[in-house]
Amino acid sequence: MMRSYFKFIPRIWDRLHSSFWFMPSLMAICAMVTAILLILLGSLEAAWLAWVDEWAYAFGPESARAILSAIAGSMITVAGVTFSMTMLTLQLASSQFGPRMLRNFMRDRGNQIVLGTFLSTFVYCLLVLASVRGSGASYFVPVIAVSFGMILAVASLATLIYFIHHIATSIRIENILASLSVEACKTVERVFPAHDHKSAPFPGKLMAEALPQGYENDSRSVVATDSGYIQSIDLDRLWQIASDNDLVVRVERWIGNFVPKTGSLVIASPYGRVSDAVADDLSNAFSIGAERTPDHDIEFSLRRIVEIAQRALSPGVNDPTTALYCLDRLGEVLGLLAGRQFPSGRIMDEHMKLRVIFEPVTFEELACSAFAAIARYGISDDDLVARLLDVMERCSRGAPLSDRESIMRLHDAFMVEGSGLKFGDATKATQPAPA
Repeated sequence: MMRSYFKFIPRIWDRLHSSFWFMPSLMAICAMVTAILLILLGSLEAAWLAWVDEWAYAFGPESARAILSAIAGSMITVAGVTFSMTMLTLQLASSQFGPRMLRNFMRDRGNQIVLGTFLSTFVYCLLVLASVRGSGASYFVPVIAVSFGMILAVASLATLIYFIHHIATSIRIENILASLSVEACKTVERVFPAHDHKSAPFPGKLMAEALPQGYENDSRSVVATDSGYIQSIDLDRLWQIASDNDLVVRVERWIGNFVPKTGSLVIASPYGRVSDAVADDLSNAFSIGAERTPDHDIEFSLRRIVEIAQRALSPGVNDPTTALYCLDRLGEVLGLLAGRQFPSGRIMDEHMKLRVIFEPVTFEELACSAFAAIARYGISDDDLVARLLDVMERCSRGAPLSDRESIMRLHDAFMVEGSGLKFGDATKATQPAPA
């Protein structure tokens, strides 16, 4: 039961990390605590605080209120302008690079810290302003707190300059593609190779032949409790459950697939050993969310780069240079991916008994689908085709022999009659000729 709660922690953290309210709220709380502490410090009548009057500006209640009011008013105004500029950037990114890019802009820590700096300075000045009381000869002014408020105002001004620079550079296509490439490479490092210490040596396409006899007639389907996209699968957990209960588990949906509520996630056999508690444990090995995420979904990571290239090649944009940048970054990720070991789709126990079976994505599927999707829109551009052929050739060098042959068949198809080959013919060219 406790593990079922733990599986929601990464999803909750991802939502907090992708929100505009979490970091500013956290910074505002810190500002409130700091204001209270400095006000209490200023109210102490200790001898060691006497040095404050010697160097600090002799704030009177009227001047302190004027300074704090000016800082608070300007901060909330700048915060509103900053928020408007951020929303405008999100709208531009969504229309120019695709709605899948909004997640990256919302996760940008720089934008969150800028908003948090303005809001926390505003909250801090309000609390300190409320502590200033009295007039004439009897008054209280927290000199240290007011001085720190002026320091925050200067820091906010520097933050505003940084924000203008950051928001201008963040929408440059070179920086966007670089961040997507870094994120995709991290996904490759995180996912591949996986489970090679327990994987069976035979290929992953023999799913039906590898199942025990009578598997379908003596099995139970474990369904999803929520609808959405599968963001991650804990294969180690599935293997442990299958080994502990002497089961054979077949994964029905892979990472990135959409699963409806009550849709089948896995099929476990034999039926008599799959109790409700075991079924819940199997279901908890899947993390399902409202959107696809690039953390474990390498296909989605590549798809975001491909989408930018497709938009750049559309007649409304007509920006083939951006598509060339996309091909370079795509070649970088696929070049790293080509040298990685892909799981076979079979996980065995220590007695070499089949426990978990799944059909993983292959390098051929990832590379050929990405290249073909870009070629569909840019097959008539000679510069794009030349760069595409070069990237395909470089990626195929590190790929396994079977994947290399498929990529080179697609490569040769793009070379037929210059760039006159249609996308449908290129896709057919990836299939081997009948004997």
